[in-house]
Amino acid sequence: MIKVCLVDDQTLVRQGVRSLLELAEEIEVVGEAVDGRSACELIPELQPDVVLLDMRMPEMSGLDVLDHLGKAGKLPPTIILTTFDDDTLVLAGIKAGAKGYLLKDVSLDELVGAVRTVAEGGTLVRPAVTERLLKGLDGIRTEFSSLDRPDPLTDRETEILRLMAGGYSNKEIANSLGVAEGTVKNHVSNILSKLGVRDRTRAVLKAFELGIV
Repeated sequence: MIKVCLVDDQTLVRQGVRSLLELAEEIEVVGEAVDGRSACELIPELQPDVVLLDMRMPEMSGLDVLDHLGKAGKLPPTIILTTFDDDTLVLAGIKAGAKGYLLKDVSLDELVGAVRTVAEGGTLVRPAVTERLLKGLDGIRTEFSSLDRPDPLTDRETEILRLMAGGYSNKEIANSLGVAEGTVKNHVSNILSKLGVRDRTRAVLKAFELGIV
C-alpha cells in the first residue's frame, strides 16, 4: 500500500481528493492536515510515502512546509496540489524539494498515476510544463546550481535521462531496459554528477535546457 498524507486548508478539497484516492486499491490515505503548521507535526509522525500539498494556506504555506521538513531531513516525496497555475510557486516548490505538481482538477487516473510514480522514485516534470519551468530556471539556481558545461553523457546515460524526463522511476527504467535496478541507480548518480545537480528534477530541467532530451 502507498501511504498518502493530504495537506489542504479547504475541507471540501481534502474530502474530494480522499474520495478519489480511496477508489484506488493500492493507496491508503493515512492522515490529513488542515494547515502548514499541523502538517509539519503530522508528516514526520505518520511517515507517509507521498504527500499531496496545497501551496496557499494561512500561517504556514506549502512552501514553508517544504522548507521546514526539507531542512529537518523529514520531507517525503511531495506533489504540489494547487488550483493556481502559478509558475513562481511551482518553481519555488521544486527548489524546496517537491517532485512535481498537479492542478486540483486532475482526473482520478492522473492523480493515482502521479502518486504511484512519485512513490516509486519518479518525478512529475513533464514536457507540458517544461517550457514554463525553463523560463524560470534562473530563479531556482542556488549554491547547488548546475554546471554550465557538464561532462558529456554516455548513450546509456542519455537513454536513462530521457526516461527520467518521462517521469519513470528507477524500477520502471530497469524493467524497460532489462537491467538491474542497482545499475540504473548507479547511472542516475553519474548523470547527477556530470550535470552538476543534486536531484532528478533538476537533472531533467537541465537536460531540457541543454536540448539533451
